[in-house]
Amino acid sequence: MPELPEVETIKNQLMPLVVGRRIQSVEFLWTKTLLAPSIAEFDQAIRDRVIEGVDRRGKYLILRLDSANVLLVHMRMTGSFLVSNGNEPPSRHTRVVVYLDNGLRMFFVDPRKFGKFQLVSEDNSPLSRLGMEPMTGAFTAQRLSAVMTGRKIPVKVLLVDQSILAGIGNMYADEALFEALIHPLRSADSLSEQEIARLRGAIISVLTKAIESGGASVSNYFHPDGLKGKAQESFKVAHRKGENCIICRTPIERIVVRQRGTYFCPNCQRRIRH
Repeated sequence: MPELPEVETIKNQLMPLVVGRRIQSVEFLWTKTLLAPSIAEFDQAIRDRVIEGVDRRGKYLILRLDSANVLLVHMRMTGSFLVSNGNEPPSRHTRVVVYLDNGLRMFFVDPRKFGKFQLVSEDNSPLSRLGMEPMTGAFTAQRLSAVMTGRKIPVKVLLVDQSILAGIGNMYADEALFEALIHPLRSADSLSEQEIARLRGAIISVLTKAIESGGASVSNYFHPDGLKGKAQESFKVAHRKGENCIICRTPIERIVVRQRGTYFCPNCQRRIRH
């Protein structure tokens, strides 16, 4: 599913294309994509609004409008945007079409139909429930240590909890834990200060490299220009079950941690402290 690097890539590519453009209308080809408000209320509130900025918070894409509202888009498992001046949807999985005043169309493509649009005031939105942004200066080893203190849950579960860290999902949690040489089932409160500092550095490193590669196109994700990301080409454990670890040549294993598929090297990431 699109995680922080994928949504950041979409944001970066959309900004020069849509900022300053006026929304003429929005067409929902799958009405359940709209979470709030009603279709009629949404249409009245969005029509003729100017997109003043595009941001990201966690896994949310934020379109800032010249009104009191923001348009939030959560890609969920398979959502992506494609921007073109064509009239026909680029895919049979197109769920939403945003018509802009310069003839461009923003097509929201979502095969699994889990993605959601919602028009809300920023003060009363899901954004307020999100945790730390790992790509900001506020994400320090001290703050990461503080949220781990007293938590008996597996560290993998903590990393993908959006109320603790915003934007990290399965793929990049697995990659960061491998880079930090930490087993995904280690309890969060068992990590030493050295391990926490190592994990923080690994998270930043993994996310930075993924953004530079345009995100990971493991399944349905693509850029607004139609191209695919390349971050998956550098994955060391994620989606590599049975392949040899690049460090020790031990086969990568896959386990399920709280209903989440999790990849790791059983030799490099032992459940004892390194």
